[in-house]
Amino acid sequence: MGKKIFSGVQPTGNLHLGNYLGAIKNFVNLSNDNENECVFCVVDLHAITINQKPKELRENILETVATFIASGIDPKKNIIFNQSQVSAHSEAAWILSCTARMGWLNRMTQFKEKAGQDKEKASIGLYSYPVLMAADILLYDATHVPVGDDQKQHLELCRDIAQKFNNDFKVEDFFKTPEPLIQKEFSRIMSLKDGLKKMSKSELSDLSRINLTDEKDVIINKIKKAKTDTMPMPQSIDELKKRPEAKNLIGIYSSLTGNTLEKSINNFSGKNFSEFKKVLSEILVSKIDPISLEIKKLLNEKSYLNKTLSEGCEKASDIASKKLKKIHEIVGF
Repeated sequence: MGKKIFSGVQPTGNLHLGNYLGAIKNFVNLSNDNENECVFCVVDLHAITINQKPKELRENILETVATFIASGIDPKKNIIFNQSQVSAHSEAAWILSCTARMGWLNRMTQFKEKAGQDKEKASIGLYSYPVLMAADILLYDATHVPVGDDQKQHLELCRDIAQKFNNDFKVEDFFKTPEPLIQKEFSRIMSLKDGLKKMSKSELSDLSRINLTDEKDVIINKIKKAKTDTMPMPQSIDELKKRPEAKNLIGIYSSLTGNTLEKSINNFSGKNFSEFKKVLSEILVSKIDPISLEIKKLLNEKSYLNKTLSEGCEKASDIASKKLKKIHEIVGF
């Protein structure tokens, strides 16, 4: 039996290899399974928990849609929409915030990390956004949600909110409790300049990441300049633990090829990094360059991207508004 899958991606712009291997590649695989029903949401309401320039946000929404399609998600088979255009999300988030408990939100480690030292100055949106995330998921009766390590806690909160609502209003199984979908054989993608830091668009040096809009020559140059150590390629997984940059590059190679780390290590054991980097560059170019060219082509077809969003929003709104109507009846509105 197929899964009902809900996935959300923030429109931050400049999506990179970490986003592709950590999320988008997995979305494509899930969407290609004809038994699955997939909803892909550009979560622009979540994006404004930090300050956004309106013009940039609009551009980033379209770039995220272009990236989905360029990577292989078919908008005719799957729903692609942006959250702000389906008002049921905001309304359901308010209703569920009356079910969620302060103690639950106080345990969310991501808020503590993002708010930093002075959490009194953090916005209420940043604090309560896991409740909006729960609304996103529960409105579509999602059975599964692809999550990384940083979102597992939020999905647990979503399950708690669903169960408490069902118990409070004595409506058993009204809200489905979704299961996490965690990628197997996936390595967390780190900076090309520092194997201990996550690959991020906020890092100053563009050489630290492979952007999904990078073309062939840029990709080859970035891998050539990627930080390594002076030793030959590692010969065991134990050795990798002490060599973060080598671990990162082998992890990227493994995630792109679908090999286990052991197999990748065996393939290059004792060889020079230059030899490995040449192979890694070729694989990256074969995967990323076509996506990059397609993103650029799609960004010149804004009317097509807007039409895709408009059609997706219509389909999403149809599902979400029906669920919201039932929520109204249960609550007593």
